[in-house]
Amino acid sequence: MMSGRRLQHKVCLPAGAALLLCLWVSAAQSQTVYRVVDEQGNVTFTDNPERGGEAMTLAPLPGVSTSPPLGAVSPRRQGYPGKPFMPYDRFAIEVPQADATLRNDHTSVVVDVAPPLREDHRIQLLVNGEISQSALHSDAFWLAGLSAGQHQLQAELVDSGGRVQHRTDPVSIFIVD
Repeated sequence: MMSGRRLQHKVCLPAGAALLLCLWVSAAQSQTVYRVVDEQGNVTFTDNPERGGEAMTLAPLPGVSTSPPLGAVSPRRQGYPGKPFMPYDRFAIEVPQADATLRNDHTSVVVDVAPPLREDHRIQLLVNGEISQSALHSDAFWLAGLSAGQHQLQAELVDSGGRVQHRTDPVSIFIVD
């Protein structure tokens, strides 16, 4: 069993530490800031009054609430519950087919997107892991100038913020002269 004196120390110590922390924070907030202009017109701010600056009156910092107000309703997500971000039933490279052998001239790449691409989404094309064509609101691309040999194609779904949200499986193709 814990003695009364020991219990008193266990309660008082954290309370005292919290009080000291509050006093320290309020002291830091109440310090005066001085504006100093040197010979070249450079402005600096300091908490040292000996540098000969003028005292500044600062507006209090705004507080930030970390908990929602009482009675606030949490925002609901749009769409169907339980669905991931991917709003498409299908997102894959349709043309060319995997392991296709193609000539070195213009190569058509078609991405199968169902339902149709949303207005705020774009598709960008990657060749061998590098962006070949920047994000466009299109599901068809043209490739030109690929060297002979094997290449790997992928398409990425990019949202309105420029973040990649989905990537197709890689499709290997072979280019011949």
